[in-house]
Amino acid sequence: MSDQNRLGVFKTYKLYVGGKFPRSESGRVYEVTDSKGQWLANAPLSSRKDARDAVVAARKAFGGWSGATAYNRGQVLYRVAEMLEGRKEQFVREVAAAEGLSKSKAAAVVDAAVDRWVWYAGWTDKIGQISGGANPVAGPFFNLSTPEPTGVVAVLAPQKSSFLGLVSVIAPVIATGNTAVVIASADAPLPALSLGEVLATSDVPGGVVNILSGATAELAAPLAAHQDVNAIDLTGAGAELAKELEIAAADNLKRVLRPQPAEADGSDASTDWLAAPGTHRLTAFLETKTVWHPTGALGAAGSSY
Repeated sequence: MSDQNRLGVFKTYKLYVGGKFPRSESGRVYEVTDSKGQWLANAPLSSRKDARDAVVAARKAFGGWSGATAYNRGQVLYRVAEMLEGRKEQFVREVAAAEGLSKSKAAAVVDAAVDRWVWYAGWTDKIGQISGGANPVAGPFFNLSTPEPTGVVAVLAPQKSSFLGLVSVIAPVIATGNTAVVIASADAPLPALSLGEVLATSDVPGGVVNILSGATAELAAPLAAHQDVNAIDLTGAGAELAKELEIAAADNLKRVLRPQPAEADGSDASTDWLAAPGTHRLTAFLETKTVWHPTGALGAAGSSY
């Protein structure tokens, strides 16, 4: 059959919540266009109910994910990188269309995103070495501080860097044992929704990452005020929205990761996502547990620690 007579099969993009692919609860969609204004696809327009459902899924997954060993989480993250590598051509097309990049530049961005997953995978069992340790105390005690995940983290993904920036804010959250509710870039959500398909076919348990698309402000407000959300990353929020969300987040003392100066206008256009990420995003959503343990003889045998 000639290609001229063949009808194209358009992709239906869906949300990724609790390891499944629901449509928006409201049934709404919105048009996603490329950098030249040409139609690419219809994306789900998530509602507040979708956001609440995502929090429920993230909370349900938190116990198992945070209880896994750091080494196991590293293996899981590395598996995501393997899956991304196998679907690189798809992401190159989507990133090129979303960000108006040439194919070669989009390929470099996708390569960097895969490498970033690998980088964070390697940190899962090492972050405790730089954010915890033994504390010197006066008295017959060991005093040990160890990092623990904060809980459910709402993540406002970068608006301009639809894939590398997205990976750079999701990977550190889950690498440290948290679960995430992610609001994708409003104008360029397709790479994020496709990432959900990769996560679903990798070893990441359902609910560890939940991806919503739609109006950032509309979805961020209920997440910032949600009593079962423990932290929020404001990278994709403009200065005015970020201030409103910080006020709402204070109600249950959420941890807040404020936008960096280059991200303060919400555009993140001047943020160099290709730069070395450092560890500040890994430590942003960790709590420190300190334990005192007596030293000296214990029991009849006189064992000591």
